Amino acid sequence: MAKQVKQLDRVIIRFAGDSGDGMQLTGDRFTQESAAFGNDLQTLPNFPAEIRAPQGTLPGVSSFQVHFADHDILTPGDSPDVLVAMNPAALKANLGDMKPGTTIIVDSHDFTGRNLTKAGYAENPLEDDSLVDYAVNVLDLTGMTVEAVKEFGLSRKDASRAKNMYALGLLSWMYGRPTETTVAFLEKRFAKVPAIRDANVTAFKSGYFFGETTEAFAVQYEIKPAPMQAGTYRNITGNLALAYGVVAGGVASGLPVFLGTYPITPASDVLHELSKHKRFGVTTFQAEDEIAGIGAALGASFAGSLGVTSTSGPGVALKSETIGLAVMTELPLVVIDVQRGGPSTGLPTKTEQADLLQAMFGRNGESPVPIVAPQSPGDCFDAAVEAVRIAVTYRTPVMLLSDGMLANGSEPWRIPEVGDLPVIDPAFATEPNHETTAKDGSTEADFWPYLRDEETLARPWAIPGTAGLEHRIGGLEKGDGHGNIAYDPGNHDYMVRIRQAKVDRIAASLPPLEVDDPSGRAKVLVLGWGSTYGPIGAACRRVRKAGHDVAQVHLRHLNPFPQDLGEILKGYDKVLVPEMNLGQLSMLVRAKYLVDAVGYNQVRGLPLKAAELAEAITDLVETTSSSSVEPVETKEN
Repeated sequence: MAKQVKQLDRVIIRFAGDSGDGMQLTGDRFTQESAAFGNDLQTLPNFPAEIRAPQGTLPGVSSFQVHFADHDILTPGDSPDVLVAMNPAALKANLGDMKPGTTIIVDSHDFTGRNLTKAGYAENPLEDDSLVDYAVNVLDLTGMTVEAVKEFGLSRKDASRAKNMYALGLLSWMYGRPTETTVAFLEKRFAKVPAIRDANVTAFKSGYFFGETTEAFAVQYEIKPAPMQAGTYRNITGNLALAYGVVAGGVASGLPVFLGTYPITPASDVLHELSKHKRFGVTTFQAEDEIAGIGAALGASFAGSLGVTSTSGPGVALKSETIGLAVMTELPLVVIDVQRGGPSTGLPTKTEQADLLQAMFGRNGESPVPIVAPQSPGDCFDAAVEAVRIAVTYRTPVMLLSDGMLANGSEPWRIPEVGDLPVIDPAFATEPNHETTAKDGSTEADFWPYLRDEETLARPWAIPGTAGLEHRIGGLEKGDGHGNIAYDPGNHDYMVRIRQAKVDRIAASLPPLEVDDPSGRAKVLVLGWGSTYGPIGAACRRVRKAGHDVAQVHLRHLNPFPQDLGEILKGYDKVLVPEMNLGQLSMLVRAKYLVDAVGYNQVRGLPLKAAELAEAITDLVETTSSSSVEPVETKEN
């Protein structure tokens, strides 16, 4: 029968099931199909911390949400338009995010008494009226999959594992996704096991043909490609972009890259990816613990490489002493912190922004460290290159604060031209830089490791073994210039201040902040950092669409702050700072600029929701407008 084709401008789909049901793979394949089609998109994977959580329980539910559109979008979406639930637990865990009238596709196969009990259902929701407000499609996806692949001789258990591909095929038909990329992927992934390969391909195609022929789905939806700047694009996750950015930073600086690290969720993929790029001069070292990882990275920097280490918040705690050593020795070091929910082990697979103060102050003594934070998965590339630029140019460790949402989420990324990469000059010391006068008046050239560049205040970087530039560094306080151990109180005060001044000098190299204030009449400024960029941007769009004026500024550099931030903040009556913490940037802004910053704070392990944030912005805008006193016009007598 002829199917109706309905045009949509955007759709949010969430695949949900047991952690062993392949929901991450399903969502990733749908994302790749949408990227190949040319839609703009954002994704939000969500999965348990346990390797194999209890099957059929709420804690064991894994989901993948993809938001794709024919226009520029900024977030993975607040709530799904379509939920694909593979079991009772997946339905119950995600139903609260569904709005009335949205679509739910349910695999009825596992809605047995035992599984309903494990999910906390007293009655079968498919048989009562609890889902009456939704467009529910009940299908035996598992049974249809087993029937479709029976020719390949698999056991029922192995055959049923292809149900995620059946569901993917159905959704691919519903939304007009190209299928060639998924078929090619499956053929390559399971090439060594022909029966599994053929079963997955057949299940995928069967799901597609089911949608095409069944009367249960009378409408197919079309979401046209999004207009984008000319260039070559690929879909990219934040961790992948971080790894590419580190490689690009090594190429731009001409330095071999050394990653010394220890696996930790959600940062491990940076190690996995960098281990593939030996041809770019990348060496990866999986150490026995966090301390050894950063120690090796700092040693590599001492030897003339670009030292990098990656971790999450618990690892930063262990690395803090060596970060302090990097501050004292003034060596380049990039410390990647992919933030997750804390404290302690916390929520390893959930996102959070609560390491900002740890990055700022989490070391003994006065040990200032520059901080850079990306705003989107693709922006992780540029943020990594910027972290390398600062580390190499200013001879300092740099904290790069990503988070779980950016690390695992993805978006289309325009591949940059190599010629657009910044020039990063290590400017190694190659000859003596100081003359010592002997008692007899003769002079001798030697090398002082703590003489400073007039512009950057960086000390010279001499590779060990360079003739005539023999020197020593370490954790004890250094004498100004000559670098010998010094206990003089005045010298210590000077060295503490000069290290701080060196970090402050970075601000002079930063471009002016971009203020998004379309009307120029806004009285409220929304200030953000990191992955809140998407929710803040989407919320501001909603507020403006409703007829209100609001401005937005987003920070990449958190230490030092950009030079023009203070003047920008003074130009608005109110400053709202949304964060996935209890107000860490708010605290820093209030302390430095004496601005009465208002916090919007949630620590739920999930991204901020644009709709809820838009309400908070609207309330503040309306309150600020109503409290503003108009000047009284006076006339001369």
